[in-house]
Amino acid sequence: MTTNTTTLPAAAAGTWQLGSFEVNRLGFGAMRLMSTSDGGIRARETSIAVLRRAVELGVNHIDTAVFYFAGPRSANELINRALAPYDGLTITTKVGPGRDFTGEFYTARPDQLRAQVEENLRELGLDHLDVANYRIGQALDRGEGSLADGFGALAELREEGLIRELGISNVGPEHLTEALEIAPVVCVQNQYGLTARREDDEIVRMCAERGIAFVPFFAVASGQGEDRRVAEVARRHGATPAQVRLAWTLHQGPHVLAIPGTGDVAHLEQNVAAAALELTEDDLKTLDADG
Repeated sequence: MTTNTTTLPAAAAGTWQLGSFEVNRLGFGAMRLMSTSDGGIRARETSIAVLRRAVELGVNHIDTAVFYFAGPRSANELINRALAPYDGLTITTKVGPGRDFTGEFYTARPDQLRAQVEENLRELGLDHLDVANYRIGQALDRGEGSLADGFGALAELREEGLIRELGISNVGPEHLTEALEIAPVVCVQNQYGLTARREDDEIVRMCAERGIAFVPFFAVASGQGEDRRVAEVARRHGATPAQVRLAWTLHQGPHVLAIPGTGDVAHLEQNVAAAALELTEDDLKTLDADG
């Protein structure tokens, strides 16, 4: 990890080397653009404004996927329109899940992954993907069984130059061990937060030992409802509960990144401000105490 000396808010938590890409640890997840872009011109322009404001605030790591639909458009297409040619940006996408012509989800076979990679390239307007995560399992159900065939197929596409770096998503510790025997892994992306999937504390440690980024999704959304511990720490700092949850996530290690998503500019600015929220040892003890 290096410390970014720029004054841009998203850089306040420092940076991490995501393979060959240095990124600010506070990034942006594009999935929630779906809830804003219902197909209307105004809604699309709002999503584009969110993306451009994120970059203005110093976000240089955008997480997306073909199956993130924003009305009739995918999040990828909105990212392309808003941010291409992506100067200084790292675009991370994921493959494995997909949608067929009816909109129903399916899980790609290894021989279908090339088409998914090419679809991402086409929508984003790129000749290679910066980072491609191989996601296994359905929805939030943790993937089971071997990932060797699918991850091996992506490793071949990496050798061809269609992908620069590889990651895995929705996985257990055994999957990380298996993937590392096939090709380098720069990130693991799992559901994880203060009050969600804490069994992944082990994977967080594994990633730290190996210099691999751990990138939680739903770090804020996983904490539905009121939590007195979060509320107490938020009052101490004059912060929002969401900012406290994001700050807790970033405090789990210099290799832990955050990719909160939103379709609202004001909410985006609040999320990015969490990069500068320094939790004390007392704060962390409060948050990690039994609820």
